[in-house]
Amino acid sequence: MAATIEDKARRFEDLHASGCFVMANAWDAGSARVLEAAGFSGLGTTSAGFAWSVGQTDGETSRDLVLENARAIVEAVDIPVSGDLLNGFGAAPEAVADTIRLAGEAGLAGGSIEDTTGDTSAPLFDLELAKERIIAAVEAARGLDRPFVLCARADGLFAGACDIDEILARLSLFEEAGADLLFAPALMSLADVDKVIDHVKTPINVLAGIGNVGTVSDFAQRGVRRISVGSQLYSAVAGRLQAAAQELYEAGTFGWTESGMPYPALNELML
Repeated sequence: MAATIEDKARRFEDLHASGCFVMANAWDAGSARVLEAAGFSGLGTTSAGFAWSVGQTDGETSRDLVLENARAIVEAVDIPVSGDLLNGFGAAPEAVADTIRLAGEAGLAGGSIEDTTGDTSAPLFDLELAKERIIAAVEAARGLDRPFVLCARADGLFAGACDIDEILARLSLFEEAGADLLFAPALMSLADVDKVIDHVKTPINVLAGIGNVGTVSDFAQRGVRRISVGSQLYSAVAGRLQAAAQELYEAGTFGWTESGMPYPALNELML
């Protein structure tokens, strides 16, 4: 019997209760089916991967389109899905709260909210507003009729807008705001991962692959709760596509066909 939205939400909450798990990131229903078949216990969406898949830049896609895609992913798999909700699609705390409520309606078991503005001249929300936005997100999540894992992101390193000390300060504010999980993308060393873990009591998510700073085992041993990969699976697929296209166009050979998933296997996953 297919898992209900409530079942998925409780399973996702349980995944964050202890230990460490890898949350692979899907960009559409088909990629979600492939990742579920690989054995992952939970998935995330990827704003960048989805945007690229529809020919847009990261951050360009509308909230309606992002949530429509998230709903399709949720309905395609029997494992819980967390949404990459960017900055909540609005500066005001009320806009962030609306996004969380809509994410719940889409069947997502969790979601992340960034502290980025989208304005390159002032890339981060000021500390007070950043905290208010997470407070609003947490209140909206608690108002749903099932668990919703709210992940608060401090994106200053990823945006090149601040140093690790400000990241720690922002994560502390988000912890005070009640976030279930904390996330600082682009930690470039295991030492920085250790700093975050030592600084907060709330479980943390680490974005793997950026800088190749560690392995799943390295992160698990340090007490990381969740490991995500963002848009990097999409990038890996795009890299394979580019190499195949170059071989086909430039060499006129078909060696690239030998490494793909067989047609019957892919078709069966979509049943």
